Amino acid sequence: MNYIWFLLIVVSIIFGAINSQLNAVINAALEGAQKAVEISLYLIGIMAFWLGFMKIAEKSGLIDFIAKIITPLAGGLFPEIKEDKKAIGNIAMNFAANAFGLSNAATPMGIKAIEKMQNHNIDKKSASNAMCMLLAMNTAGFQLVPATIIAILAACGDKNPTVIVLPTLVVTTIAFTFAILIAKVFEKIWKPQEVNTND
Repeated sequence: MNYIWFLLIVVSIIFGAINSQLNAVINAALEGAQKAVEISLYLIGIMAFWLGFMKIAEKSGLIDFIAKIITPLAGGLFPEIKEDKKAIGNIAMNFAANAFGLSNAATPMGIKAIEKMQNHNIDKKSASNAMCMLLAMNTAGFQLVPATIIAILAACGDKNPTVIVLPTLVVTTIAFTFAILIAKVFEKIWKPQEVNTND
C-alpha cells in the first residue's frame, strides 16, 4: 500500500509540473490534509459520545435489560450461548452500535462478546458457530442510521447528508439477512469438532 501511495504522489507531482499546475497539486494536498483533520474531529466526537453511552449502559444495567429482551431471538442465532446474559448483552450493544453506523464504537462490544463466547467454545483453537455468526453479522453491517457516513458527508459540506439513509438501509438489510442465512447453512455443513481429551 505504501508503494501505491508513493506512486500516486510522484505521478501527481510529475503531471502537475508538466501541465504547469504544480501549485494546484500542492494546494490540493494541503486542503486534503486540512479536510482530513476536520473529518477526524467530527468522528472523534461521535465515537466519544457513543463509547460514553456504552459505559453508562453497562454500569446502569441497561445491557442486562436489553439482553433479556433479545434473548429469544439470540437463542435462535446463538444457541451455544443463549444462557450467557453478559455475552448476549454485549452482542445487543454491538448490534445497536452497528445499526447506528458506529462500527468503530461497536468493536469493543464485539471483542467482549467473542471473549465470552470463547468460554463456551469446545475447540479453543478454532472459532465456534456463535463466533462465526457474530462475524457474519458484523461484516454485513446492518445500519438503520449510518451516522459515520452522515458525519463525513456533513464535514465535506454536503447540504443533504441524510439522503444516504434509505439506500444504506435497503442494502445493509439484504446483506445482513443473507449473511445470517449463509452462516446458518454452513453451520449445518460443518459441524463443530470435538476436542480430543487424550491430547
